[in-house]
Amino acid sequence: MTSERSEPSGITEVARYCSELIRIDTSNHGDDTGPGERAAAERVAEWLADAGYAPVLVESAPRRSNVVVRVPGTQPQLPALLVHGHLDTVPAQPAAWQVHPFSGEFADGCVWGRGAVDMKNMDAMMVTVLRDLVRTGRRPRRDLVFAWLADEEAGGARGAQYLVEHRPDLLEGCTEAISEVGGFSVQTAPGRHLYFVETAQKGLMWLRLTAEGKAGHASMLHPGNAVTELAAAVTRIGRHTWPLSLTPTTRELLRDVSEAFGLPYDEEDPTRALAALGPLARFVGASLRHVANPTRLAAGYATNVIPEQATAEVDGRFLPGGEEEFRTVLDALSGPHVRLDTIDRSPAVEAPFDSALVDAMRTALTAEDPGARVAPYCLSGGTDNKTFHHLGIRGYGFVPLRLSPGLDFASMFHGLDERVPLDALDFGVRVLTRLVTAY
Repeated sequence: MTSERSEPSGITEVARYCSELIRIDTSNHGDDTGPGERAAAERVAEWLADAGYAPVLVESAPRRSNVVVRVPGTQPQLPALLVHGHLDTVPAQPAAWQVHPFSGEFADGCVWGRGAVDMKNMDAMMVTVLRDLVRTGRRPRRDLVFAWLADEEAGGARGAQYLVEHRPDLLEGCTEAISEVGGFSVQTAPGRHLYFVETAQKGLMWLRLTAEGKAGHASMLHPGNAVTELAAAVTRIGRHTWPLSLTPTTRELLRDVSEAFGLPYDEEDPTRALAALGPLARFVGASLRHVANPTRLAAGYATNVIPEQATAEVDGRFLPGGEEEFRTVLDALSGPHVRLDTIDRSPAVEAPFDSALVDAMRTALTAEDPGARVAPYCLSGGTDNKTFHHLGIRGYGFVPLRLSPGLDFASMFHGLDERVPLDALDFGVRVLTRLVTAY
C-alpha cells in the first residue's frame, strides 16, 4: 500500500491510478531480484474488488503476480476480447531524470515517472474503464478478459507465458487482444490526427557467433586468429545494409501516411513519408527492413595470448515472412570460419488490418476525435501479444492517446523523463470504453 499525499486539483481518477502505480516500484532486472509486481497487482485487485469485481491473482513466483478478471457480455456466444497490460517496468536511474522516476509527479499537464508510457498509463486506463462500467451500468456485448501482467520487460516467463502454459482457462474464448505500443497519434494538420494501430511484430533471433582457432603466444604469426575472424564477421554484419522490404502492413502504412499528409505515394523511396512523422519515424523506420545489430563481444584472457575462442552476440529482428532469408544472409555474412548458434527466437506475427476490431477502433476514435484516421504499423520489438499468439489470439497494439505535436513520445519508451499528458489519459479512457462496450 502506498502512502497518501496531496495532489493538484482537477486530477481525474485515471491520472490518480497512473500516479499511484508509478510510485510502486516494479523494476524488472530480468532475474527475479527486483521488487516484483505483487504490490501493484494487489493494488489493482483492490480497486477492482472495490467496484464489485472478483479478480484472480496468479503468482508465478515469489512477488511475481498477475491479475485477471472476466467481465461477462450480453452476447456470450461472441468470441471474447483480451485487454492486457504489464505491471513491470525497466529500471531507472534517478540522477538522470528531471523528477524522481518513481514519484508519479504531476507537472506541466502530465504525470511523470517510469511506466507513464510503458505501460502503467494503460494499466490505469483499464481499471478506470472497468469501474466506469459499474458506475454507468453499461455491459459489453462480448466477454472481456482484462489482465495486468508480470515480467513483460524480460520476456514474460512470469507473466503472459505463465498464463499461456499454466492458466489458459483464464483466457478461454479469447480470439483477439489489444495492448501496448499502438493507438498514439501524430498531427497531420491542425485538428487532424493519424492514429497508429500495431498490427504486426517483427520476429526475434538472438545469435551467438563463435570463432575458434589455435591458441598461442601473441608474439608469433597467427593467420587463423579467432579474434580476427570474429571481428571481421561482426563488422560485416554490423555494416550490412538491409534492403527495403515491405509487408502488407508496412505497404498499407506508407499509403495511409502519404494520403494523410498529402504526399505522393512512393514505396520505392519512403523517405518523405517517414520525415512527415517526425520523432515517430524511429518506430516506423525500423519496420521497413530486417535489422541485425552486434551487441556483445568476449575473447581472450591475457594480452600476450591468442585465445582459442572468441564469441559475439547479435540481436536480429526479421520481418513477417522473412525469417529464412534473414538467416541465410547472416550465415553468409558470418563467413566460413564463424559458427552461428541461436540463443533465442520468436516468430514474426501479423494480424489483419481489415478487421471488425480495427473498424471498432476507428469508430471509437472518430466519436471522440472527428478528424481521426488510423493506419497500421509493424513494431520492431515485441510485446506479450506475441506470447498470446500461441493460443491463436490475434494481437493489436492500441492504447489510444491523442498527443500534442511537440511531445517526443517515441523517445520515452525505456527513456528518460517518461510522462503522459493528463488529457491523453482521459481521452484514452473514453475511447476504450466506447470500444469495449460496442465491439
